[in-house]
Amino acid sequence: MALGAKNKEVTPEELKDVSATLEAVIKDVGEMGMYQRLLFVGMLPFGFLWAFVYMGHLFVTATPYEHWCRVPELNGLGWELRRNLSIPVSSSGAFERCLMFDANWTEILQTLRPPAPGSPSLPCRDGWEFLFDDIPYSTVSTEREWVCSRSVLVPWSQTISIVGSMLGGILLGYFADKFGRIPALLVSNILGCVGGVAMTLTTGFWDFSVCRFLVGMSCDGCFLFIYSCPLAYEIALEYVGVKHRSWVANMSIALYFGGGCVVLPWLALWLSDWRTFTLVTSLPMLVALVTPFLVPESVGWLVSKGRVDEAVKIIHKFERVNKTKVSQDVLDTFIVAAKSYTNNNESLLLIFKTKGLRKTVLFLVMAFMACALVFDGLIRMSEHLGVDFFIAFTVTSATEMPSIALVVLLIDRFGRRKIVSVPLIIGGVVAFSGAFVPRGVSSVVMAVGARFLGNMAYSAIIQWTPELMPTSVRASGASFVHVSGFAAAMLAPFLVYSERLWRELPLVLVGVTAVAGGAAALLLPETAGQPLPQTLDDYERIADARRRRR
Repeated sequence: MALGAKNKEVTPEELKDVSATLEAVIKDVGEMGMYQRLLFVGMLPFGFLWAFVYMGHLFVTATPYEHWCRVPELNGLGWELRRNLSIPVSSSGAFERCLMFDANWTEILQTLRPPAPGSPSLPCRDGWEFLFDDIPYSTVSTEREWVCSRSVLVPWSQTISIVGSMLGGILLGYFADKFGRIPALLVSNILGCVGGVAMTLTTGFWDFSVCRFLVGMSCDGCFLFIYSCPLAYEIALEYVGVKHRSWVANMSIALYFGGGCVVLPWLALWLSDWRTFTLVTSLPMLVALVTPFLVPESVGWLVSKGRVDEAVKIIHKFERVNKTKVSQDVLDTFIVAAKSYTNNNESLLLIFKTKGLRKTVLFLVMAFMACALVFDGLIRMSEHLGVDFFIAFTVTSATEMPSIALVVLLIDRFGRRKIVSVPLIIGGVVAFSGAFVPRGVSSVVMAVGARFLGNMAYSAIIQWTPELMPTSVRASGASFVHVSGFAAAMLAPFLVYSERLWRELPLVLVGVTAVAGGAAALLLPETAGQPLPQTLDDYERIADARRRRR
């Protein structure tokens, strides 16, 4: 087949591989030119919004540690005297938070002496009082008294939000494939904004949870969905040269998501009102309205829909901004390959019918779920580590940046398997040990260490997952594994809540989960420097070759 003025012959392999021809276009147009650098910077607001959506719930539902039963008859007294007169002391020496004396309050007011220790007590009848020392503002939990027998509503509302994230990831993924990446980004952020604004108008549990569900649905589309799309990390990453993709993919999460998490607690403290905080973290999602005018659509998606002329216009826009020129031979090869492109995706069900791949996906899901639970569980424990919640959250979140930077430096040198399994196993041992050190600085140090190692594993496995899948099932397979991470994250709020059964239980569970996930990762094949399979048959041939080398 002749192309252009130079009549360059295109092989059948080139015609089939749009990705390879697009790589050649990117190399000509500039692998990390001005346009790519602008796109990298443009990811910043979406990374921050992702952090606000995913972690903001903790600051909306935080509960002050010191709370006790309200006794209306004692309202004229100071809070310390009210508590001393009305609340029994537990065996640990702390005031009970869910019990009050069953006393004659007229007599108590006359003597100003509390009932004798061991006097009858009963559950709170008239609500609670809160000491706003550790959480110095009103939250949903204090306003609606989600404490004691109602404290389970906090993890339930968080889990409902994560269920929304799971469903949103599936629906927005379908929407992105049908209508494009930019419309999906737009819809998800508008959905999150509407849910966040509506949340400030709620008065109960179910209306609040429905709004949190809507906000959760936007979570995957705010930012992260670009990491689970099949064609070379869609949007910004699709247009970056191969040698830049690892650091762009990882550092965008480290700087933008990690930076958003570091800012979050101080924003909550500064605003000191959960409704204002919710509005300030929700309304900026409307910035997505400008993306159709500033951010290019995915060339890969345009090609898959047969809109090759639009894809070429985007390439020419890169040329203008980067002040470069794509070789006519390279461009012609891309155009012919794009026009000859057919979608050869195979059914997700074939993964489970292929013995070797089925085993790989099983171990991958185990490792991915462990990473998700460690990541989510440790950051949700910030409120229960025995030090200031806002400082603990900031310190654990700050590990995001150096840990992922370390992954960028090490992942190609030591391989995916080691950078997932070793940090997970060591982090699990650290978390398990942290369960048995005194609460306070020691427990924070252990939690920070475990979070640092967990971040490394999570970042590496996100990059590893699509590499373990044949091209023909890469999109559906990676999405399936990604959704399994949300399934694990749904358990994290209850993992933290298990502290009420045994104080050390949350860190023990995190430690055991991390070690099990690291062990599962050791059973997965290494992909660094290895050819990636295109079809299920290719996968089986590569797997057979690996077994023979052993």
